[in-house]
Amino acid sequence: MQMQSIGISVTNLTLYTILSLNLQLPVFAQNRPLIPPVNQTPNATELPQLDSTYNLGTGDRLRLDVFGVEKYSGEYLVSTDGTLNLPGIGTVQVQGLTLPQAQARISERYRALLKQPVITLSLIEFRPVQIAISGEVSRPGSYRMAGVPGQAGGGDGQLPRVTQAIQLAGGLTKAADLSRVQLRRMTPNGSVVTLNLQELLEQGSLNQDPILLDGDSIYVPTAVSIDSSQIRQIVSSGLVSAENQPLQVVVVGQVFRPGVYTVSAENDNSNPPTVTQAIQIAGGITNSADIRNVEVRRITRTGLQTTEINLWELLQSGDINQDPFLQEGDTIVIPTASEIDPQEVEALATASFAPEAINVNVVGEVVDPGILQVPPNTPLNQAILAAGGFDNIRARKQEVELIRLNPDGSVTQENITIDLAQGINDQNNPILRNNDIVVVSRSGLSRFGDATSEFFRPVRDIITLGAFLRLFGN
Repeated sequence: MQMQSIGISVTNLTLYTILSLNLQLPVFAQNRPLIPPVNQTPNATELPQLDSTYNLGTGDRLRLDVFGVEKYSGEYLVSTDGTLNLPGIGTVQVQGLTLPQAQARISERYRALLKQPVITLSLIEFRPVQIAISGEVSRPGSYRMAGVPGQAGGGDGQLPRVTQAIQLAGGLTKAADLSRVQLRRMTPNGSVVTLNLQELLEQGSLNQDPILLDGDSIYVPTAVSIDSSQIRQIVSSGLVSAENQPLQVVVVGQVFRPGVYTVSAENDNSNPPTVTQAIQIAGGITNSADIRNVEVRRITRTGLQTTEINLWELLQSGDINQDPFLQEGDTIVIPTASEIDPQEVEALATASFAPEAINVNVVGEVVDPGILQVPPNTPLNQAILAAGGFDNIRARKQEVELIRLNPDGSVTQENITIDLAQGINDQNNPILRNNDIVVVSRSGLSRFGDATSEFFRPVRDIITLGAFLRLFGN
């Protein structure tokens, strides 16, 4: 269980005034039930008033003003036995009383000294309040939010609120549902209020961020699915931890280097890393990737949450919500496509989550044959030139063979007529894919020369052997 404290200052006003000026909450009669009817959940605006529900206790600091009698006025602290020690009347028990009840009791005691006492009792400092918070926050547990003195006669203090408690608990996780936060209050009949923090963020509705009382508990539920727009709202709101730590995530499926990776925000960005950044670190997508059905699997407080995202939609329409922020422990799954539209290959090769380079094997009659690393979207002609170009003596320059491994495991072989002056096109200068093999054959003259050389090799060997014996035989 975690115990932390935060300083809260309160202006020197009566709680009734605070409620009417700041919280804009309706007035509740003392006998109004605090539990909603069956199958109904109260809104935040239906919270009971603080001055009728807050029970005074040890540590509360009060301001007593007795009109016309300055010597009786002053600031007083509720002692450990729950009493106020007041001039002229001695100790008054206020433990467990509301502010109006305590004011009425003190007025009654002063009637023995004053003919018509006019008493004003104000709360200027809360005692430390104990609250519990659970659900989708970084550090659920029990917290102590302590009050500090406010300025006499006014000030900039404020009462502890739900959002302060969330920040104290390390902020929301990215699996939180902002629209269904529950505030549970310890009253004789109990009270559960559903808060919509999304409305607070979008419209500034202060009644969705009510003040907290001692014994309150807050529950932040898990969102049904990963809502990228809400996650971005959480990140920009300040209701998450200010520290943007590197995250450990898992990337599996159709990427070049599946595995566990530590992902950080790029370029000192204050936002958390995204799905496409993790895919980049894993080497980028392969030619077999189905980017329309990428899965993000997230461990939440209530179990495993799986959501599909469409990275093709991100490329086509710029829908940034298809690239959600990541959370510690997320798993990204890139499935295998049943078939790939050749027209989409070029667009995918230039995407941010594409590999930085692809491997192409150029073999046969080129100056420097072997495996080359070339940028995505490299055309056939460019790969041949990267291998040093044709061997001017031996190469068949009119045609090459392109061998390609398809996503379904089949292999295709295609003879392509070469024209190094051609621009990119599917017939003469197609875009290459990872692991393509380009075979440059021998020219007819070279094949004839090689065949003739092979035919006469035994004769050459005999002549060479005879010359060797003549030279060294003696």
